[in-house]
Amino acid sequence: MGSIRIAHNAWVLVGDGEKALFLKNGGEPFVPKLKVIQVLEDENSPDRDQAADAPGRQVDALGPHVSAMENADWHVLEKARFSKVLAEALNKAALAEEFHDLVLVAPPLTLGALRKALHSEVLTRISAEVDKTLTGHSVGQIEKILVDKA
Repeated sequence: MGSIRIAHNAWVLVGDGEKALFLKNGGEPFVPKLKVIQVLEDENSPDRDQAADAPGRQVDALGPHVSAMENADWHVLEKARFSKVLAEALNKAALAEEFHDLVLVAPPLTLGALRKALHSEVLTRISAEVDKTLTGHSVGQIEKILVDKA
């Protein structure tokens, strides 16, 4: 078993496609005392509430055939958009020298979307990544999970 080292004053982003907690470590590297800096939430209705009634149709180039087009999954697209919002917030904070170390905690799809949108200044400050969904946990539970990280 190993622990995540969270430097003093490091930021910890605990996020998913709908909610994010920006935390700051006021404790020691292996005994974190995380404090909430900011909470962002995105209202993302289920796809069935966002989608059109029926898929579109397209006339095929050859012959009288008409093909159905696949509907976009608006719920998934909104999660990707929210990841970009999180990345923009981190980019702005890093360029303003608000943090020097960063720990990212998010499910794999969110981590991937974040990495694509993060500025190189942020990427160089990432000290650890944890591919878990912890947005539903309390700050105390998050501290314990990160300290007990296998």
